[in-house]
Amino acid sequence: MLLPQEIIRAKRDGAALDAPQIQAFVRGLVDGSWSEGQAAALAMAIFFRGMDGPERVALTRAMMTSGDVLEWGSAHLGGPVLDKHSTGGVGDKVSLMLAPWVAACGGFVPMISGRGLGHTGGTLDKFDSIPGYQTAPSLDLLRRTVAQVGCAIIGQTADLAPADRRLYGIRDVTATVESVPLITASILSKKLAAGLQGLVMDVKVGNGAFADHLPMALDLAQSLVNVAEGAGLPTRAWLTDMNQVLGRSCGNAVEMQEAVDFLTGADREPRLWEVTRALAADMLLLGGLAADEAEAFARLDRALDSGAAAERFERMVHTLGGPADVLASSRQHLPAAPVWLDVPVPRAGWVSAVRTRDVGVAIIELGGGRRKASDTVDHAVGYTGLHAIGQRLEAGDRLATVHARDTASAERAARALLAAVTVSDEPCAAQAVLVQKISGSTTGAAT
Repeated sequence: MLLPQEIIRAKRDGAALDAPQIQAFVRGLVDGSWSEGQAAALAMAIFFRGMDGPERVALTRAMMTSGDVLEWGSAHLGGPVLDKHSTGGVGDKVSLMLAPWVAACGGFVPMISGRGLGHTGGTLDKFDSIPGYQTAPSLDLLRRTVAQVGCAIIGQTADLAPADRRLYGIRDVTATVESVPLITASILSKKLAAGLQGLVMDVKVGNGAFADHLPMALDLAQSLVNVAEGAGLPTRAWLTDMNQVLGRSCGNAVEMQEAVDFLTGADREPRLWEVTRALAADMLLLGGLAADEAEAFARLDRALDSGAAAERFERMVHTLGGPADVLASSRQHLPAAPVWLDVPVPRAGWVSAVRTRDVGVAIIELGGGRRKASDTVDHAVGYTGLHAIGQRLEAGDRLATVHARDTASAERAARALLAAVTVSDEPCAAQAVLVQKISGSTTGAAT
């Protein structure tokens, strides 16, 4: 039976849905024949009853084909179409460098990204800090940019996986976001619709991640890899640490500046470099652009150190409407907050812990994120000069610098950071950023 109420009843009672039932649900999301209440009821049933592997593949495929599916064969790109996706974190600016870095090695990266969600920052919000940059170009401009430059970082268009857009809105207001099958289908439907030949997943784990403990992150990563491969997309995943901010900055324009500094060689924070390089290497391996890991790393290092990756980034920005000289004149183009406040550490010791989610919430309080969907983001605010766990500080050293719209909000953000960072008397070892690698049905710890 394909009546909505019968499909809901079947899942409510723990049955596995077949492909026609799942396709009927997805069609109903797009054409409106399923009401908000019916879609919410099925989402809640899936939340409690789950979905097996074939159900997850069927839902992902149905959502993928609910709109346009990009096809790149006619573009004669001359290289593999690859992408990476992160489950979201605080200070996660990996995509900003990774896409042009892989493009400089012969890959083609049509990266469909999102905005901030909850306490985590969004890639599109970071690109919105660049004047003129189009995060919602036409499909023609997207195709042209990928063909000419090798990469384009944009948002989901109205024609790609429209079923996901409606279902996510329903899940967001019905407490059904935290469902591994629904997260899997939401992420992968958009990636499959982008016409990819290889995908690398960055699944964050820790107190600043959606998956705050290892078993949940493993479940999500394994689901993403298995469903993607079941749908015909070769995929690998890394679990990466989100028990501290990734990199030295957190915000929108300040993270964009850190990305520029990374690409130009002005500053490359070690943890940020390590995770970006590892993900990029797996993309090259999936795309057949390197025979083994050693060759992949060698190609990446040459592309970064020669300036080829930076050049791709600048061309991408300009082709999508941004300034032509974003590398040389980034500080003139990116918005700057009027108030900068250094936060001194009150005592000597080692940075031993960070309540990373609280740092992300503090960015929202500064105006750098959204309390509700209609809020305007202040792209200039944030933190810079953040320290990694394991670093030694003396009393009075700068813990970070707050970038704020006014003095009062800067002082609140300073207090929030001091409360979120623990400084201990005893030395504390640095934490590994690469936690575990997921490939097919097997897993392996990072070496």
